[in-house]
Amino acid sequence: MLGDLELAGRIVLALALGAIIGWEREHDEEPAGLRTHMLVILGATLFTIMSFSISGTADPSRVAAGIVTGIGFLGAGAIFRAENKIKGLTTAADLWVLAAIGMAVGIGYYVAAIVSAVLVFAILYIKRVWGK
Repeated sequence: MLGDLELAGRIVLALALGAIIGWEREHDEEPAGLRTHMLVILGATLFTIMSFSISGTADPSRVAAGIVTGIGFLGAGAIFRAENKIKGLTTAADLWVLAAIGMAVGIGYYVAAIVSAVLVFAILYIKRVWGK
């Protein structure tokens, strides 16, 4: 069982990582911005933490599979076709990775979560540097 300080630390870390990536998406005026990214990572983190806290015969991998499925549904809603172009695919992909980062925070893989968030930010930010 996690202590209150550890639990709060995981939640704050998740929100900070989601905010960094969400800020970039909002600054780039993409469909899912700061709040969406913070909510997605918070949800993935909390579901993961709770999946390990459930007593009895519960299987945490089932909760993880549910997170992946739910994010897939959310991401699919961000993808649309406009003027013979597909839009929102990068947003769907970054939400998918963001959920994985939230899951990493939830199980305590802080280094993996932080490195992944920095890499996602860099991948998204590079568009501004090199153009569309």
